[in-house]
Amino acid sequence: MITSFLFYTFSLILVISALGVIASRNLVYSALFLVLAFVQSAMLWLLIEAEFLAVVLVLVYVGAVMVLFLFVVMMLDVKSESLKDNFNRYLPMGLLLSLVIVIEIVHVVWFRSQDVISVLLPQANPESYSNTQALGALLYTEHVYAFELAGVILLLAIVAAISLTMRRRPGLKVQDVPAQVNVKSEDRVRLVKVPSNKDSSR
Repeated sequence: MITSFLFYTFSLILVISALGVIASRNLVYSALFLVLAFVQSAMLWLLIEAEFLAVVLVLVYVGAVMVLFLFVVMMLDVKSESLKDNFNRYLPMGLLLSLVIVIEIVHVVWFRSQDVISVLLPQANPESYSNTQALGALLYTEHVYAFELAGVILLLAIVAAISLTMRRRPGLKVQDVPAQVNVKSEDRVRLVKVPSNKDSSR
């Protein structure tokens, strides 16, 4: 009973925070709503006894990825007017896709609940079971190539984020490193012979 209550509570907060991500007009508020969505997802992981995944979701996504996301949002200086125009432009397509997803979820939960949901209900694990050990064994044996591919994709995402922040802006002063290296001392320093006091007295 308490598990069902917690599940529906966390799910409701998750849905509300997800709607806040796409409906908020402020990018920082959207990022904070996304943090709340990640935390609620971690709570759902805890309900099915996946403690390691819940902790990783909070530490990695909330603690690291979202902080970097906020830095990128602030450095990019995205115009809110253009976001509003794009939101209104893609709103009909977004509503259509959302309706399709809702229909699919209702079909699975309502019409096939006896065949699917009963199979998906997790069984209680014994006390000696370690999901961290089981997850590590799967990642580094059967799914090692997918794990390495995910690392490469994350590296590409970091490079793309840096490239976006380093774009040229009007009035931005940047260094020309090759020109600074190729500068000769004769072009920058001019030696002037100044007469001494003795020479001037003569």
